[in-house]
Amino acid sequence: MRPVSEPSRRGEFRLIVELFAPLATHPGARGLTDDCAYLSLPPDEELVLKADAIVAGVHFLTDAAPGHVAQKALRVNLSDLAAKGARPLGYLQTMALPRSLDDAWLEAYAAGLAADQARYAIPLLGGDITATDGPLSISITVLGAVPRGKSPLRSGAQAGDRVFVTGTIGDALLGLAVHRGTYAPASAQDRAFLTDRYDLPLPRLQEGGALLGIAKGAADISDGLVADFGHIAEASGVGIEIDAARVPLSPAARRAVAADATWLPRLLTAGDDYEIAFTATADPPSAANATEIGRVVAGQGVVVRDAHGRPIPFDKSGYTHF
Repeated sequence: MRPVSEPSRRGEFRLIVELFAPLATHPGARGLTDDCAYLSLPPDEELVLKADAIVAGVHFLTDAAPGHVAQKALRVNLSDLAAKGARPLGYLQTMALPRSLDDAWLEAYAAGLAADQARYAIPLLGGDITATDGPLSISITVLGAVPRGKSPLRSGAQAGDRVFVTGTIGDALLGLAVHRGTYAPASAQDRAFLTDRYDLPLPRLQEGGALLGIAKGAADISDGLVADFGHIAEASGVGIEIDAARVPLSPAARRAVAADATWLPRLLTAGDDYEIAFTATADPPSAANATEIGRVVAGQGVVVRDAHGRPIPFDKSGYTHF
């Protein structure tokens, strides 16, 4: 990890040595003293890699707690490993830091990473740091391992499969609306639950591991339930039908929909859920915490049907940057 300019009063090399080198616990990271890290895998496993960036004001609030920023940056990437049934091996981190960030912010950020490294058993392997006059931007590349040939792909769905999703859908959108002041939950408990779901997504690593050998087509839900099942449908050359009434919602989300039915189509197309969308023929194990919500059919695209079997129209299927 070799920075090209000084991002804080601490100084570039002290920043690495004092805050990030302690996170590089894998022997292949060489204590961040080299330009590269080194990994080896047993012959019966293959490497799974994923990179995602988050930018202040786009993926997280500009006044978000630094520890939460660190954890969200790591977790949105771990979510992709989870959808592939992979176990985490390590990660690389590239940071473009505004010059205004001080030592206290960076220390809290590093503490957030340390907590999640312990939680998810994943060490820092290296990366890069630079300064910027623009917004804070963090890109993380995660590396995982999966039994060779066993990872479920977007292209693995087949007509006749059943359609499932883990966890609950739409909580993050409501949490963002709470932050922005456009939704007021009925209770403090709902407010805390929803904002936490936006601030700190939960990568479903345990669930993804339980789905190895069960899931046929799979993706994590980052763009929205409809959009990400659309990605599976397109890659697999099939159609997917979803029953809206079967989509799992948290009690807090159900209360929001009961108060205003227009929330439902927004919850089905909102990003930041970080659940696993998958198809299967067999029943998933209870450890997958999955709900059956539809079927794979011959055709193309995704159709969401209401309680009367009528297609629900959407202005858009999910989040896009452009």
